[in-house]
Amino acid sequence: MMDTRFGGSAGLLQRLRPTRVGVAELREVAGALLPCLTTPGLRAELVQRSGAGSVVVLEEDERCVRVHLGDLADEMTRAGVRPTTTGISAAFASWIAHRPVTDAAAAARGIAVLDWSDARRTTVGWRVVVLRGELALPWTPSASADAAALRRTRAAAIARAHDVVLDLRTEGPVALWSHASIPALASAALVAPERVLARIAAAGLALDDMHVVVTPDRPVACAGPGIAARLAGEINESSVTLPWRRLPDLPWI
Repeated sequence: MMDTRFGGSAGLLQRLRPTRVGVAELREVAGALLPCLTTPGLRAELVQRSGAGSVVVLEEDERCVRVHLGDLADEMTRAGVRPTTTGISAAFASWIAHRPVTDAAAAARGIAVLDWSDARRTTVGWRVVVLRGELALPWTPSASADAAALRRTRAAAIARAHDVVLDLRTEGPVALWSHASIPALASAALVAPERVLARIAAAGLALDDMHVVVTPDRPVACAGPGIAARLAGEINESSVTLPWRRLPDLPWI
């Protein structure tokens, strides 16, 4: 699969035998797109340095990203980006969209969801994400974010999670929660597990001992403990199964 920072998946042949993305072509694309992608809060520019190569600079509040154009071209090549103007433009715009989330954006628009809390994908925790278009981007607090700011941002993210509109459907003894366009938001429902139970009951399915099967960025399945364990065993991806009473005590990432 293509690096998600650069958009969708590349074809098998392109991944196995990638064609190099040229620095000159990337420079041309960056020069054309950066003025269009700059916003009142985001400074995005191409810095030309004599003898040292060009650098892409993104500055937004406390965040600053500086990447050598040659390094970015290498990353795009490894990711299987097609070396056409269209392919490079789409990948470059996607890379800009995946820039780090600022503390101010997290405080103003953050939403609480469940995400992996370890590299092995064996545990989950609560994380604040910020939407950019149809991307749900994780927030990592900056060094300047103090404990009080963290508490305020996380509390606000939980409040917003209550307002996320999700689809609920039942399939036999299983209730499935999903979002129409952003899969990562499916777990936002779990900030209020008792309300989840009530909605499932209103849909005609009684789950007094509800367990949830969580795979971040995928729909959330709710079922009794035995059914939930069976579902988890049938999933081809990593997942975590939890009783609903444990959800409020999960740590923040």
